[in-house]
Amino acid sequence: MGLKRMIGRVAFALLVLGIVAWAVFPFAWAIVTSLKAGSALFTVEAWPSQPSLANYTAIFKEQPFGRNILNSLLAASSVVALSLGLAVLAAYALGRVRFRGRGLLLFVVLGVSMFPQVAVLSGLFELVRWLGLYNRIGSLVLSYLIFTLPFTVWVLTTFMRELPKELEEAAMVDGAGPFVIVTRVFLPLMGPALAATGLLAFIAAWNEFLFALTFTLTDDARTVPVAIALMSGASQYELPWGQIMAASVVVTVPLIGLVLLFQRRIVSGLTAGAVKG
Repeated sequence: MGLKRMIGRVAFALLVLGIVAWAVFPFAWAIVTSLKAGSALFTVEAWPSQPSLANYTAIFKEQPFGRNILNSLLAASSVVALSLGLAVLAAYALGRVRFRGRGLLLFVVLGVSMFPQVAVLSGLFELVRWLGLYNRIGSLVLSYLIFTLPFTVWVLTTFMRELPKELEEAAMVDGAGPFVIVTRVFLPLMGPALAATGLLAFIAAWNEFLFALTFTLTDDARTVPVAIALMSGASQYELPWGQIMAASVVVTVPLIGLVLLFQRRIVSGLTAGAVKG
């Protein structure tokens, strides 16, 4: 039994190591490539012999990449704020209020998120142009809500159903209305769900490409996925791999930091418990 247990532990450790290596290798290789220039890009080495930050400085000097990052940050943050604000109110109605057709409405909300983006692209383009939002951040916020809002509503509704009913009844006895119950009773307890759904919505909005490519035209209005995809070299036959990898590293590091930050909050929220005493 001791030998079998040791073999099992070794096999499990090797499996975990393999999964970590498989997940980390692309990002590590992007870092290595971003530190190379010229012909060194085509050499295979674990670490560049002459590392250089020229690619990082070039992406900010040759194009408004800082502005692109700000656009992505504004669009993703606005989408998360609107999605969570609307989803919390909808989750209370769908999770705590009984009415006919509630289950069907939930499935409709979930079904909306299953439509491919290209299926609604033409109609959404006409709406964006009619509202005068073309080539503005508002067009991205409006379009991103199509796939972030259904997801957040579904997840928060499931979480809302699990909250203790006694808390709501006690608040109602004290004269609290639905809005007060949602904002002052349930909202402080929904930290884990808000952190998880908000993080996933932020990543989805940060990485979105099709809507950002369609509804933005100038370099100053583009987000980072479109800016990276449209990077070009000195000629049409040159692809600046070093700058592309440098830009990818720059926009990936903040996401990693957000995941680590929200992971701590999620763990602490899940272990705190909703009712004490």
